[in-house]
Amino acid sequence: MNLTPLDIHQQKFRTRIRGFDIREVDTFLEQMASVFESLQRTQKNLQEEVRRLEMEIQGYRKREETFKRALLNSQKVLDQMKDNARKSAELIIAEAEVKAEKILNKAHNRLAQLHEDISELKRQRMQIEVQIGSIIEAHSKLIEISKEGTKAMDEEDAKLKLLKQSN
Repeated sequence: MNLTPLDIHQQKFRTRIRGFDIREVDTFLEQMASVFESLQRTQKNLQEEVRRLEMEIQGYRKREETFKRALLNSQKVLDQMKDNARKSAELIIAEAEVKAEKILNKAHNRLAQLHEDISELKRQRMQIEVQIGSIIEAHSKLIEISKEGTKAMDEEDAKLKLLKQSN
């Protein structure tokens, strides 16, 4: 049964002999109605406050859920970024290793070519030295032959001079 302050105000009691003092009962009922009315207002205010707080809590829960989703999404993005950075670093390292290998191969090939060139130059030098030695030797022989020829001619000239002088 739901009582209102109006119900308390309008409540009438039958009178009997030797019953209660009507004025005291009415005064008491007035006080009760006033207290009851105050309690009802308080209850209504509290219910409104509860509703307001429940709505506020609901808003906070929605925000919390949104924050949780945003945090999870941020974490996923961060994990993706880390993964992409790791893969990118691995790719860069692999490319650098390939380039380094190519550079080393070129250097080894160049070194081998330089060794071949040096060997060829040494062989050519030796060949030129032998040729120059042969030319020098041939010229030395020619000079010797020329000297001998000149000496023979000088001897013949000397003989001819002697013969001319003796004649």
